[in-house]
Amino acid sequence: MTLVDSSGWIEFFTDGPLASTYASHLKELKNVVTPTIVLYEVYKIIKRQRSEEEALAAAAQMGKTHLIPLTDAIALTAADVSLAHGIAMGDAIVYATALTEKAKVLTSDEDLADLPGVTYLKKH
Repeated sequence: MTLVDSSGWIEFFTDGPLASTYASHLKELKNVVTPTIVLYEVYKIIKRQRSEEEALAAAAQMGKTHLIPLTDAIALTAADVSLAHGIAMGDAIVYATALTEKAKVLTSDEDLADLPGVTYLKKH
């Protein structure tokens, strides 16, 4: 399983420089895990930058993945991850979700770059 974080989905939906790289990991949506906080972030950013219609289309596409809600177990793991690695709440929830779901993280977020199980794709 792969968890594509908000930076990856935004790159994919806005046809950024790394869109094709992210697209290759999004071919099999049944193998993609999406924390609900990522759904929130992507919807909000696309609605703000583009339109509600595009944001809803993005949310529908993301809905074809395994959407993972924030559970008490993920919340506690996220708090531990945040304390251990000094990362913000959102990033900690994303990473904790990946740990809980035994998924690899694919991201362009520097804050996650050095964590185990993370593949970091640097924006050019």
